[in-house]
Amino acid sequence: MSQAAETPQGLPAPSDDQVRALLPPSLQVERHGEVAVLRLTRAAKRNALNDPTVLGIETFFSTPPAGVKAVVLDAEGDHFCAGLDLSELTERDAFEGLEHSMMWHRAFARLERGRLPVVAVLKGAVIGGGLELASAAHIRVAEPSAFYALPEGQRGLFVGGGASVRVPRLIGVHRMADMMLTGRVVGADEGQALGLSHYLTGPGGGLAKALELARAIAANSPVTNFAVLQALPRIAEANPAEGYLMESLMAAVATGSTEAKERMQAFLQGRAGKVQGR
Repeated sequence: MSQAAETPQGLPAPSDDQVRALLPPSLQVERHGEVAVLRLTRAAKRNALNDPTVLGIETFFSTPPAGVKAVVLDAEGDHFCAGLDLSELTERDAFEGLEHSMMWHRAFARLERGRLPVVAVLKGAVIGGGLELASAAHIRVAEPSAFYALPEGQRGLFVGGGASVRVPRLIGVHRMADMMLTGRVVGADEGQALGLSHYLTGPGGGLAKALELARAIAANSPVTNFAVLQALPRIAEANPAEGYLMESLMAAVATGSTEAKERMQAFLQGRAGKVQGR
């Protein structure tokens, strides 16, 4: 079973060059075997997100390149993403604003609920829409320079890219309220303690760590990765009775796969490594 053998519509997955041709100049794709690096390339604007970039993210995760089993989300320069490009704040009526917010929701949902595990590399500014993008990733690796903020409250705005749903699940609604009401900036160490990042590296170590993790994830059974990305979030959101049922169904599907049987035989025969303490 190949995760990227075909699109959800049953069509052959595109090549790397075909995907690159669909993306705006603000996004670049770099290939490392079964891992693709999707990189924001607006360093002069601290990688602030404009509409073409957000739509490009949606395009990439809707039709990822053939053979890709995990993605690293990276950024050029010193900053991951400083949020919405304020030049995008054109005059919109309420309905146009609603549609714009829902476009961000749709794009980031493609990342979060797509077929590929995503590891984000966080450094410098991870603020506003940048934190919304980061919180949609499945694993977040931060460098010491990373800092987090939700400055919308000081600008007379409210988050619109999914932060009010995703960020409270990471740090709690009261901590998010503090960030929005006071403009508080959270540093890398505190962000790690709160759960905004999973890993904290040394300076400049984020991409190497993210690639290490992505390669390990790509080596998992595709059925297991599917279960973690698609079933686990729904189980966590369900009531316990429904959650237990979904867990049993997914466990049965995973255990019954040919690959699971082969991996278990390898373990029982001593051909697979055991879990070791550090």
